[in-house]
Amino acid sequence: MIVYPNAKLNLGLFVMGRRSDGYHLLETAFLPIPLCDTLELELSDAAEDELIVTGGVETGALQDNLVLRAVRALRQLHSFPSVCLRLTKLIPSGAGMGGGSADASFTLTAINELCSLGLSTEELEAIALTLGADCPIFVRNQPAVGRGIGEVLTPLALDLKGYHLTIVKPPIHISTAEAFRGLLPLKPAETPIEELVARPVAEWRDCLFNDFEPSLFPHHPVLSEIKDELYALGADFALMTGSGAALYALSRQPLQLDSLRRADYFLYEGKL
Repeated sequence: MIVYPNAKLNLGLFVMGRRSDGYHLLETAFLPIPLCDTLELELSDAAEDELIVTGGVETGALQDNLVLRAVRALRQLHSFPSVCLRLTKLIPSGAGMGGGSADASFTLTAINELCSLGLSTEELEAIALTLGADCPIFVRNQPAVGRGIGEVLTPLALDLKGYHLTIVKPPIHISTAEAFRGLLPLKPAETPIEELVARPVAEWRDCLFNDFEPSLFPHHPVLSEIKDELYALGADFALMTGSGAALYALSRQPLQLDSLRRADYFLYEGKL
């Protein structure tokens, strides 16, 4: 079986408060996008599960990879044969696009189908949540508003068909822990994000924000420079996604990106 775990973008990300256990409460709109890894799964007679990662994207220690963690989480609930998994990475890590989370959730749904485990969507989402707060979004893999720590999902009617998507990530890795540690005191958004994204995209610049930008941009000024450049090139809307370090732009026409084509930058151009 071959599946294609896709990245996501955050259309706005507001920090609404903090729980007693230290986790921050968020409000965001998730948008799945057609930037994908490739994950091949094959049942085997081997004594152990095997994961092979290629693609040149740094993913950390193999045993800590979210794909293997997803397999182990399923094994706590069900018995099934060993699995050989081959993951070809394209989604950069440390980008705020949920690449590792997507790999994990697609592993869950693929094994559920491959091994006929019979788990419901809700059960898969519950398992995904044990792997990471933004893993559940990739189970249904549809636009949604996320609240709580990002796991309380509400379907979102959103049509961006025809928009050109540009993603730029400089050679910076921002860990989620670093991003949350530096958060500045912020005033929660007063207008529900559903109402904000219902406005024309050209108006998003004045109402959709990422609350991580004010704290991260001073430490990584290249991020602010890229965002400014995307607007200068004609973007209708530009924002950092998640806790960074990728920025994206939505535009009616393709952007001329010569100024951003650098050997150490990740650059993606596509159409929604």
